[in-house]
This record gives sequence, structure tokens and C-alpha cells, in this order.
Amino acid sequence: MTGSEDNNEEAAALPPTILVVDDEKNIRRTLEMVLTGAGYRFMGAGSAEEALERLNNGTEPVDLVILDLKLPGMGGLDALELIRADEDTKDLPVVVISGHATVHHAVQAIKLGANDFFEKPLSRDRVLVSVENSIRTARLRRAVKAMRAEIETRYEMIGTSSPMQRLYQDIDKVAPTRASVLITGESGTGKELVSRAIHRLSPRDSAPFVKVNCAAIPAELIESELFGHEKGSFTGAHSRKRGFFEQAHGGTLFLDEIGDMALAAQSKVLRALQNGEIIRVGSEHVLNVDVRVLAATNKDLAKEVAAERFREDLFFRLEVFPIRVPALRQRSEDIPLLADTFVATFCAENGLRRKRIDPVVYEALQRRSWPGNVRELKNVVDRAAILSSDIITIADLPEDPHDSPFEEPEGIVGGRPSVVPPTVDAEGKKLSLREYREAAERAYISDTLRGLDWNISQAAIALGVERTNLHKKIRAYGIRRGEA
Repeated sequence: MTGSEDNNEEAAALPPTILVVDDEKNIRRTLEMVLTGAGYRFMGAGSAEEALERLNNGTEPVDLVILDLKLPGMGGLDALELIRADEDTKDLPVVVISGHATVHHAVQAIKLGANDFFEKPLSRDRVLVSVENSIRTARLRRAVKAMRAEIETRYEMIGTSSPMQRLYQDIDKVAPTRASVLITGESGTGKELVSRAIHRLSPRDSAPFVKVNCAAIPAELIESELFGHEKGSFTGAHSRKRGFFEQAHGGTLFLDEIGDMALAAQSKVLRALQNGEIIRVGSEHVLNVDVRVLAATNKDLAKEVAAERFREDLFFRLEVFPIRVPALRQRSEDIPLLADTFVATFCAENGLRRKRIDPVVYEALQRRSWPGNVRELKNVVDRAAILSSDIITIADLPEDPHDSPFEEPEGIVGGRPSVVPPTVDAEGKKLSLREYREAAERAYISDTLRGLDWNISQAAIALGVERTNLHKKIRAYGIRRGEA
């Protein structure tokens, strides 16, 4: 643990520190007794200049400032403006007090960002309630800010390849508009990440982002989930419920796996897209909603329309701006960057020391086909991080379940086996297909090992298999070094 982390934990364990800025000693002394009696730490300053110096030197963290308006030298409002202008103190809660306050002063203080304003003489209960509420509100805001930053980092797209650059350009173009977007791509390519990026870069970024997995909701419930229902509208409807469209009002609704939505619900979604109108189940009252819809699917919706499983009019309404997310095999140059990011994230989340990846592993990962795309890559890298020591090697990778040992790897060193196995056994009996495959695989492995002077790591790369898998094959076939 670093020294800064130690300091942060120590600061978090201490009670909140209140800086009282007032030129009257009696006021400072009274507030000190009130605050310390309630368990707070007290810090005093007789002028705005002294207070700003204490805040700027950062020797002791301050959680809240109680600031008098009328001060010698710089006034309280000017000090408040400087506090809000400083990047380090702009979110610091400030409670303004005054013995000669006017409505104009109070309005000015609130406009400049004061959390509360009250007049002298001070009420003990009023002070404590204001301090407690202001500190709690500031902590909640920091927590929300940190959570949003974490979410944005977690849902950040990774890749510098040409297909990803084209994807970024499409997102930049469509995000500021109100257009509906249909995001297509194979499972695991990151369609949700694209939808979140569009929302984050849109004018609606501060409004809700609501995700709906259409495939996970039963057909008989999807209408209620999307549009809500009234109390008593069906068995189990014990109270009124707001649907996902209402929840996303002013923001973005992401309909994932839209190709699995029931036809009955599709017509209602079409109406909401066309008119911005929805009706709760069991109600006749029309509700107007302002929602931008993004949809995603790994199905070919044009084929679904031809098969009459998807409404053509809804398809055209959704496909105002189509985006195709590239498969991982189409951007294999991004695999090292993705793998490094996944390892760093996994180690950080599990309190492990940062691990690095052997460059040979990158080559092995890039040779895989990845039908599960980025999701599958993350699972493989996370598992390797668990099994490895400080360096992730080929031996730490799980076997490729999609690997076929009978396909010649692209770019293999040494070419085809120099000895083609016979199609009959020693007695002249024709080999079965399985027996011939085993003989061919044995000859292929033996020839490759011999051509690479039995360098197991290089042979594994040339054959397109993991080193542990190669060792198993060598033992299974009884291959010996130096055999003809």
C-alpha cells in the first residue's frame, strides 16, 4: 500500500473537519464548542485570506467551511467565488452566515454555490443540522461522481485497429443526433458498449440510460415491462408500475436482443417510436415520453422480416443509422491491447500484483478464431491470470475448444510432414478414418518438432495449439526425440 493510500484511509477514519471563518473570536469559540461537542474536528480562521491559505496548502483536509460574509479585507462572497473557482475546492460544501444579511446577499451566496445560509445569532440545532446535511450531500455527490467514472471506464471500448477507427467515427457522427440506431454484430463483440458510448456522447448523457434484454423477458410480460401497468390490470399486478419507456424518459432506452421481441410488443414499440406515446397495460390514458431508442441484435433482421418474425415497418424505423460491430477475428491486432487491459483490471479488482504477458502468448491468442469474441477473450485472459505467477505464459492458457489439430496452421514453419502415413496397416488392412487421422496427426507433430529442433514453445505456435496440449499429444502418441 502506498503512502498516499495510508493517508487517505487515515483521513477517512477521522471525524469531519469544519473550518470556521469569522473575525469575531467569540463566534469562533462558540462554534468550536458546538462542533467539537458533536464529534467534529474544528479549525478556525479570522479572515478570508487566512482561510484560503489553509485550504490551498492542503496540510489538513477540510470537509466543510462555515463562512461569515462580513470580514476584514476580502469579503465572504469574494472568498466563496474563489473557493468555487479552484479545482481542488470547487465541490467543498460551504455554509454562509451573517449578522447583517439581506435577501440580496442570501441570493448571491446561493448563486455562487453556498449550500446553506442563515443569520446570527446562531442556533445550535440549526448549525448542526446544516453541517450534517451539507457533509452528507457532498459525500453522496462524490460517490455518484466516482461511480459514474468507474462505469465509464468499465464500459470503455478498446482498440486502435482500422475497423475500430471506423466504428468510432460512426459513433461520433450519430451520437449528437436523435436518430434511432440499430447495432448489429456477433455475440460478445460489445454491442452494449457501443450503445453506452452513443448515450455518453449525446446531449442526453446526464439523463437515464435504461437497458432491456428482450430475450430475457417472457413474451407475456414484455408489454408490461416496457410500458408499465396499472394496479389490478392482471393477476399479480398489486400496484402501478412504471415501464422501461417511462424510466428512460429524457434519456436513452437500449433494447438488446430486439430480434427476440414478440410480434405483439413490436407494434407497441413502433407506436412509441413514431409518436412518442405509450399506454400502460390496463389503462386507456396515453402518456407522452421523450426517449431515444437504440437497438441491438446478433440476428439478421432482414431475414427475420422475410420469415415474418419481425415487423418490416419497425425494422426500417430502427435502422435509421445501422452500425456493425466488428468481430474480434476481424481486428486481431487489438488482441494484445485488450489482453493487457483485462489483466490489469482483473489484478486490480482482486488485489493482485500487476502481471505481465509473455509476448508469445499474444501470438497464440491472435491465432485463435474467437467465435465468442471479446467476451471469450476476457474469460480466457482472466483464467490465465488466476493460474499464472508474475508472468502469464503459454502454459497458463486453457486449451482452445475450437482448435482442430488437422487443419494446417497459417504460416507454419516446416510445411507438411515429410513422411505421409500409409492408408493400410502392417497386414495390408485399410485404416479407418480415425486411425488415419491419428497417424497423420502424429506424423505432422513429429515432423514439426524435428524441424524446430524440438523447441516445444515454437512448435506449439507453429501448430496453433497450446504448449500443454502439445505435451499431451507427444505423450499420447509416444513421440520420441530423434525418431525417424
